[in-house]
This record gives sequence, C-alpha cells and structure tokens, in this order.
Amino acid sequence: MLISGKPHKSGGRAGTPQQAREWLRDLARQAEQELIGVQMASMDELTLLPNRHGFIALADMGLQACAQLGRPATLLFFNLDEFKRINYLFGRAEGDHALKTFADVLRIGFRESDVIGRLEGATFVALLTGSGAVEIAAIKARLEEMLDERYAMAHRGYEIRFSIGQIEHDTAFHGSVEELLEEVDRVMGR
Repeated sequence: MLISGKPHKSGGRAGTPQQAREWLRDLARQAEQELIGVQMASMDELTLLPNRHGFIALADMGLQACAQLGRPATLLFFNLDEFKRINYLFGRAEGDHALKTFADVLRIGFRESDVIGRLEGATFVALLTGSGAVEIAAIKARLEEMLDERYAMAHRGYEIRFSIGQIEHDTAFHGSVEELLEEVDRVMGR
C-alpha cells in the first residue's frame, strides 16, 4: 500500500492486526489533512465565508438542485460603500472588523440553504436557492437593522453601509454560477 506516495512500513500488506490498525490510522490522518487543505483553499480566512472558488463550487451544486426540482434561484451581490474610507480613516484592522461584521450579518440574515461568499475585497454574494426575484428594499432594511444593532453598542465611529443588486437565474442565459458572476461584473462595471 502507498500512503503519501511512500510504501507503508508493512511493505504493502497490513500484516498483523496491529499493523492493519496503524495503516488505517495513517490513512485516516492523510484523508483528514487533505480535507483540511481543500477546506482552507475554499474559504476566506478573514470572514470564514467561502471564497470565490468555494462559493462557485457550492453555488453550482445549489443551482443543480434547483434545476432538478424545477425551482428558481437568485443571486444577490453586495458591495460595502466607502470601505476604502473606513480603512483610510480608522486603519486596516478596523476595515477587517467591518468585513467580518458584514459577513456575520449575512450569515445570520439568510437561510441555511442559501450560499453566501466573499468574492474579493468588499464584494459579497448570496445565492438564494428556491427564490425568484426578491424585494431588495426589504432585505436591505433587515440587514441594515442588524448592522445598526451591532454598532449601537460598539460605538465604532462609522456605519457599515452597502449597495445591493440581484440577478435572477435564467437557464437560457446562465448555464453556471460563473456566468451569473460575469453578469455581476458587467452590472458593477468591473
């Protein structure tokens, strides 16, 4: 047997029951390390949300499930307003705090079946599975209320405000999450 590309101590056979258990433990450790590596490569370490790569993988599964069930899906995209100003006036650590706070509010504000991620910088996305076009004003008001509650107690010296947009998934135009994200880039002028 090969573990990590090297022959196992037993020369390729488990041998005794003790050697078999040791071999299985080695194999389990290797699998665990590989899973940790995949998870770390798919997660934004600051916000602990899926990064672009992780979001695409999870959202593609969500779109496939919606297609199989004949259900709609909508992509919401968020950009923190004046994020550069927060970094400039209050420092990078405070900017990081703002990003983490916004990520927490998104995590709490949406359903478990929705897929949330941080694409880059101050841009976040949420794929709402099983939902067609949504009332953006109501979502924005709910998220702003949650942010205001957090900052009423913290007295940070600034407020987190954001822009929000939506693209309803249409199988005629969007074969994948990548195509939805390309439309987000067009809409945002990037």
